[in-house]
Amino acid sequence: MVSNLQNSGYRHPSYANSLAEYGTPHELTYSGGWILKREIPGFPYRDAIGCYPIFSCKDWSQLGKDFECLGSELVCVSLVTDPFGNYDLQILQEQFKDVVIPFKVHFIVDLGYPLRDFISDHHDRYAQKALLELSVEKCDQPIRFLDEWASLYANLIKRHNILGIPAFSKQAFSHQLNTPGLVAFRASYQGETLGMLLWFVQNEFGYYHLGAFSDQGYKMRASFALFRSAIEYFAECGLKFLTLGAGAGIKSKPEDGLSRFKRGWSIGIRTVYFCGRIFDPHKYQEIIQEKGIVTDDYFPAYRKGEFL
Repeated sequence: MVSNLQNSGYRHPSYANSLAEYGTPHELTYSGGWILKREIPGFPYRDAIGCYPIFSCKDWSQLGKDFECLGSELVCVSLVTDPFGNYDLQILQEQFKDVVIPFKVHFIVDLGYPLRDFISDHHDRYAQKALLELSVEKCDQPIRFLDEWASLYANLIKRHNILGIPAFSKQAFSHQLNTPGLVAFRASYQGETLGMLLWFVQNEFGYYHLGAFSDQGYKMRASFALFRSAIEYFAECGLKFLTLGAGAGIKSKPEDGLSRFKRGWSIGIRTVYFCGRIFDPHKYQEIIQEKGIVTDDYFPAYRKGEFL
């Protein structure tokens, strides 16, 4: 069973440390989450972001206490919410006084339903065909496959020109593959690894983290075999819900290829929110003015374009 893991996955210090190239990991004592403190180029100030791709914590109602402790040392903080977080819109608006906006929709699997009720006929057919040729296994020691995973992910980076935090380094993956709650699946053909999926488990929830494939893996539709096998495994383990994440890009579109693929495995959607809070309005305005920035809908405005 993997469903009894609590402070695991995105909540674990090992995951936060995997992102240390992009900021200093800082634990939020009251809420039980992690953020990354970052220097603001050209200024003697710092701000913070939630860990990529989502911020997860034990108690969202306690974020205010954490912010009281941080307000004197940070200009602002921004993050993307956990689709399974114990918050409502009112809590978000109380804790993030400046920005709370719908960001993306995550595709959700309700494991209380039989798989045949929500997996599309197209996906089921491709999965069954792929499973006739490929072997799929759950990796008992994911770190053993670090080199193979890094090679597969390098192929993904090349195919999609991934930059910034999503282009995780091999060092980052060495932390992630050792993080409690990490569950990895591997598809192979005649002993050769063609694709892998990484998931995180927290309590009764499973989070699809990343997937990567070789060129041959794409041709043999390893993704279909892996997703089908992973969903079956988590259902047998007693998890209640899975999130498959959102579509591609900062602003995913309903009909992009990744959205269509994830929709075929899911039963519904949940909205995640982008949230921001300014702790020091004077410093925030100082940065804006010195950079000559016209304030728009990006937050913080002085970091616009950082993830392009």
